[in-house]
Amino acid sequence: MIEIEVKGYANEDVFERVRESFELIRKEHHEDTYFRHPCRDFAETDEALRIRIRRFNGHFEAFLTYKGPKIDQNSKTRKEIEVPISDPDRHTEILRSLGFEEVLTIEKTREKYYVDKGIIIDLDEVEGLGKFIEIEMLTQEPGEITGIIERLKNILKELGVKKFETRSYLELIMEGRGEHGKAR
Repeated sequence: MIEIEVKGYANEDVFERVRESFELIRKEHHEDTYFRHPCRDFAETDEALRIRIRRFNGHFEAFLTYKGPKIDQNSKTRKEIEVPISDPDRHTEILRSLGFEEVLTIEKTREKYYVDKGIIIDLDEVEGLGKFIEIEMLTQEPGEITGIIERLKNILKELGVKKFETRSYLELIMEGRGEHGKAR
């Protein structure tokens, strides 16, 4: 699947418009731990590998996720492979044993909202970065990407988003620390 994702900077007004307009799916807490590959620079190849621990409603889920290079310059559209894992600590131990190094763990709270026909909005409060809004949709058809991006951007503009962001939270945090190029 190709994940088409558009991210923008948000404030409380944008959050309130979403809360008033769309159906809340759930609130979640994420702990995303990113890893550095032992033999290639993910910052140069525009890839990412992470373990996400997601907590919601007293439940816990964990996923190992590979994110491929961005397909589009104006969004965060990329191939994504995600598999559920039952023991993130043991999976981290496997990755370390293979030479992968932990780069950073990013924590955020997320509110997920259903928009329409496979479109989801996430309201994120990211520790150390602030408030963001992400809107996403999955497709298998590369020919649909441009039209979907425009549709998603228009929804965000209608909600009051004025500034868009194509960098990941990891990239933003690493750049803020002066560690650009060492992010993944």
